[in-house]
Amino acid sequence: MASAGSPVVFIHGLWLHADSWGPWVDLFREVGYVPTAPGWPGDSTTIEETRAQPDRVAGRGIDDVVDHYADVISGLEAKPIVIGHSFGGLIVQRLLGQDLAAAGVAIDAAPIKGIVYLPPSALRVASVALRNPLTRKRAVALTAGQFRYGFGNALSAEESNELYERWTIPSPGRPLFEAAAANFSARSPAKVDTGNSTRGPLLLTSGGKDHTVPPAIVKSTLKQYRKPSAVTDLKEFPDRGHSLTIDSGWHEVADTVLTWLREHSL
Repeated sequence: MASAGSPVVFIHGLWLHADSWGPWVDLFREVGYVPTAPGWPGDSTTIEETRAQPDRVAGRGIDDVVDHYADVISGLEAKPIVIGHSFGGLIVQRLLGQDLAAAGVAIDAAPIKGIVYLPPSALRVASVALRNPLTRKRAVALTAGQFRYGFGNALSAEESNELYERWTIPSPGRPLFEAAAANFSARSPAKVDTGNSTRGPLLLTSGGKDHTVPPAIVKSTLKQYRKPSAVTDLKEFPDRGHSLTIDSGWHEVADTVLTWLREHSL
């Protein structure tokens, strides 16, 4: 059981609505945590409203998202455990590095500043926005085919299409441009304080079949944390793609996270 109802904040990544964390929120509440899954700034409370108003999320960058969740955290009674997927995993690392969280779980996290090599599959997914400079200030939506390649490649076509219809929303293109230019900017919003030795524990996860965030990116992220004495662990899911938080195997990932939290008395 979680100690004293520890707060947990779930952070989604690009192209998924916060409601996609619903099963995780229910599970964490059942075992004693106090979970919440706020959307990104500009997201509406429902998927339908968010899809109908893409301009509300357009132009939002990484700093906007970090500030938004920092504000959410400021209203909690204690530092939360923060759990994020994809770009949400990058946000988790920013928040943890700034000592705003008790612990972090970055599930197949988007590359932080310092990651030099991006595998071709990751570039293909990012090109949805990067191929058109104008999308930096716009919202970008995925087609079913793009979702299948970037998220659902380890699933049946039927399950991938079902998840696409159920959870996807337009998302700002700006974070992709910021991540792509991170190593050329001293003040990049994708820069994480990986040298913070007093931060809480961090768990990184890697999906072996992930096209959006291939294992090479996660392993490179782990190397960025090689100097500080703070705990940084890695868990690999060899047969999983980028949909691992929302597909039929989500419970395996959630159970692994819960086990890790218990191991660290969180």
